[in-house]
Amino acid sequence: MSTATPMTATIYHNPDCGTSRNTLALIRHAGIEPTVIEYLKTPPSREQLIKLIDEAMLTPREALREKGTPFAELGLGEAGITDDVILDAMLAHPILINRPFVVTALGTRLCRPSEVVLDILPPITLPFTKEDGEVVVGRP
Repeated sequence: MSTATPMTATIYHNPDCGTSRNTLALIRHAGIEPTVIEYLKTPPSREQLIKLIDEAMLTPREALREKGTPFAELGLGEAGITDDVILDAMLAHPILINRPFVVTALGTRLCRPSEVVLDILPPITLPFTKEDGEVVVGRP
């Protein structure tokens, strides 16, 4: 009998995003029922957002979503835009936070594509089928 503590996971999720839905399904496929934070309804604090980005080894610009957001209207692609300006925009408009971020004991990742989550989950032995029919084989 194992005395190991079961792995926990937190996903910053947007249910309207296929990548986010596939990532959530992969976590559940690994036998983990994660804490699901719908970040558009409950955005992270500035400190939480900075920690997610730092732990995922990204810059704020790399964690910035452009498609389907006010990215262009806010001028976030212009030269000289600082990390602080990007973070302020993400906090004011959470749709600018790329998704999904996942946190487990094995690390934090921005899971685009959804298979990136496999880096921070226990090994998955059974194949998983994504919404588009693509089969993902777990990493040993």
